[in-house]
Amino acid sequence: MAKNNFSFNNLLVFLILYLVLLPCLSLGQVSTDLPIDTLKKLSLEELMNIEITVTSVSRQPEKLSEVASAIQVITRQDILRSGATSLPEALRLASNLQVSQINSYAHVISARGFNAIFSNKFLVMIDGRVVYSPLFAGVFWDAQSVLLEDIERIEVISGPGVTAWGANAVNGVINIITRSAKDSQGLYLSASKGTFLENFGAARYGGKISDNFHYRIYAQHFDRSNTFFPQDSLNTDKWRFTQTGFRSDWQVNSANSLILYGNLYFGKEYTFPSASSIDGQNVLARWTHNFSDSSQFIAQAFFDRTWREDIPSTISDELYTYDIEFQHQFYIKKRHNIIWGGGYRFMADNTINATPIVGFVPAKRNMPLYSSFIQDEISLMKSKLKFIIGTKLQHNVFTDFEIQPNVRFAWTPIHNHTVWGAVSRAIRAPSRIDVDYHIPVLPVPPTVQSVAGGPNFRSETLIAYELGYRFQPTEKLSLSLASFYNFYDNLYTVEALPGTLTYQIQNGALGETRGIELSGAYQLLKNWRLRGGYTYFHKDLRTKPEHT
Repeated sequence: MAKNNFSFNNLLVFLILYLVLLPCLSLGQVSTDLPIDTLKKLSLEELMNIEITVTSVSRQPEKLSEVASAIQVITRQDILRSGATSLPEALRLASNLQVSQINSYAHVISARGFNAIFSNKFLVMIDGRVVYSPLFAGVFWDAQSVLLEDIERIEVISGPGVTAWGANAVNGVINIITRSAKDSQGLYLSASKGTFLENFGAARYGGKISDNFHYRIYAQHFDRSNTFFPQDSLNTDKWRFTQTGFRSDWQVNSANSLILYGNLYFGKEYTFPSASSIDGQNVLARWTHNFSDSSQFIAQAFFDRTWREDIPSTISDELYTYDIEFQHQFYIKKRHNIIWGGGYRFMADNTINATPIVGFVPAKRNMPLYSSFIQDEISLMKSKLKFIIGTKLQHNVFTDFEIQPNVRFAWTPIHNHTVWGAVSRAIRAPSRIDVDYHIPVLPVPPTVQSVAGGPNFRSETLIAYELGYRFQPTEKLSLSLASFYNFYDNLYTVEALPGTLTYQIQNGALGETRGIELSGAYQLLKNWRLRGGYTYFHKDLRTKPEHT
């Protein structure tokens, strides 16, 4: 935990700032579909009545109140009022997430269990760019940074997001969506200094070339101090991070729009007596074409390079990712809303094993990924009842073809009351740590037991059953209840091979999880909104009979 020396003077300054800023707080959650100029003209009551729209469940805009999934939305206003200084801190606002901090720079984040050091069942995207690492199928959160001022909203799904997003969207999806360049015009400056967040500075400038072409550029830097162990002894995990980037939005004409953005970052993570290094670059382009009011085509491509030199593990990793995908949405007789698409991702991973003690064999591996999906949203009873049927088909280098179907329904018998349910099959595809990770037997004493990758490791699978209820009994109160029962098979195990000193990675476990998630928000006063949640979770995992 961070050590904080909070004096009476600090408290006095805090109270003064709080009293000055309190009248300026606006607590209405609003849809991002409306122009910012329009939103500024609305009263607080009008803002509160605007319906929030989300896109992460079905890859297209839909009303939050009618979504057939357990989803929570963290708005830009929520983040700015919370005092969060990083993405993991902002994600603590979602009560359906478990956010655990390991040290100053490392976090593990998941939902519905399996929040281990290699949390590998949660898919994370930033503006549609997948940021998981095929080294362990998880997310290096120390390399994910966004200027918090420029976040539009964060959509957090607990439960499978299979048809829309595919492999590794097993226990949920986090989609971080930034504001358009048009909505972030002018000059923004921010700076702070403290005991744990020692130094922080950010600058952003937004401008326009024409009324249809807007851009912004930004840079930010921070230094974070060491954390402390429970005994108050100093940890050696101080770190620093710098990131810069740009975004441009071009409304070419009424039917076509283009988005282009890119980022560059580098950082140092100090582990006595040396330091680990991270750096990376990424660029994304997205073209949207509207054939008509009921038909849209989106094509997207991105390049991402990441590098990390991890001193404690003596392993360095460099990953190049090339990704291209498209989707097409259209209606058939106003009852069937069809969305389909496909994509290709090529990942070239190169690890450098500094010592013979631990490493990946082979050191280099190319991992192409092919995918396609199709989904039909069927509207019945004047759109009060919707069935969503779809499937995702993927081909990966480890297990070939994987199919991930799901069926969902959403029933809105009366306004502001929605009952929803889903049955899904999801997979967590093998990563390099499942197949290529090795610790050899040393030829000199003391002899140690080795660990061998699992050449026959299969995908971990999930069959998920969900049922939920979302309602807003009054204008000030909204509540959501989601229940789930999950059956997992082929879970990761490390097992001794009979008669050897070798442990091998296998699929030797299965089990069930079940639980209930309750979340809600209440507008207590004009400038005061309360939000919270409760989760009951039970897990029962066991070894398969033929495994040890």
